[in-house]
Amino acid sequence: MRFGETPIEEATGAILAHSWRANGVNFAKGRVLSGDDVAKLKAAGAESIIAARLDAEDVHEDEAAATLARALAGEGIEVTAPFTGRCNHFARDAGLAVVDHARIDALNELDESVTVATLPPFARVEPRQMVATIKIIPYAAPRTAVQRALDVAKEANQPLVSVAPFKAMRAGLVQTRLPGTRDKVLDKAVGTTTKRLTSLGSILVGERRVAHQAEAIAGALAELKGEGCDIFLIAGASAIVDRHDVVPAGIEEAGGEVIHFGMPVDPGNLLLTARLDGKPVLGLPGCAKSPKYNGFDMVLERLAAGLPVGRAEIVRMGAGGLLAEI
Repeated sequence: MRFGETPIEEATGAILAHSWRANGVNFAKGRVLSGDDVAKLKAAGAESIIAARLDAEDVHEDEAAATLARALAGEGIEVTAPFTGRCNHFARDAGLAVVDHARIDALNELDESVTVATLPPFARVEPRQMVATIKIIPYAAPRTAVQRALDVAKEANQPLVSVAPFKAMRAGLVQTRLPGTRDKVLDKAVGTTTKRLTSLGSILVGERRVAHQAEAIAGALAELKGEGCDIFLIAGASAIVDRHDVVPAGIEEAGGEVIHFGMPVDPGNLLLTARLDGKPVLGLPGCAKSPKYNGFDMVLERLAAGLPVGRAEIVRMGAGGLLAEI
């Protein structure tokens, strides 16, 4: 791309680099000047302008932005029309932003003319919320840079940016009691849990209150299985402190399997993940009774979005896992 001062007689077809507002002429920057535009500028006293001219190896900013935006977009993304070298991704439904952080970094390293900015990976989004923006910095990008960016987009056989929509889950809640446990506290936990689930398009279909014993927990899980639950939540009267504690023992007695205990997220360190008949079971940390965002929310959102939450996913939550000052 050739950029710089251009004699007005040679400006037809050039891209106006700086807005011109004087002597009855009001042209915005980025305007491709027609012969009539040049005549108006000359009449207004312009002898030269700062302009850009594209060469054969250049791709106009709008074309480059639109091409890349389409290539980067996956499921759940709506792509806007290009404007001033920018295309945006918007979420079609409520869900989680799924972003390939490594490939976004790789794409942004290719050439200074091509940039992509996204929400943080697994950010919660609402319908019509912006998820990413693709911006071509100058008035054109080198064709080679655009092609290299497209090559990055095609790698790994998965999109760089998508939205995993929330799917309705039927949840069952088990709460345990110890001597002195008050019904008021358990009632409040039901309300908080219901609000969390409702915000994700899910519902609480059943609750059981049992003694803080493995056998009692196993029995409650068996009852909730019969009610068609998709996910089981266990809030112990005493926090889980070991993978062989009462709550995980109850899960195993019910026929379940403990997957991972603990997470590098605070609040939320003492969360336990397990499976029962192929369905997720969460042993909840104490902070799950609070409406404030915590590690339980991070896991619950991913499960509602149909995303995997195994040991590998949990141990990678540490970067950004300090949610509140301890």
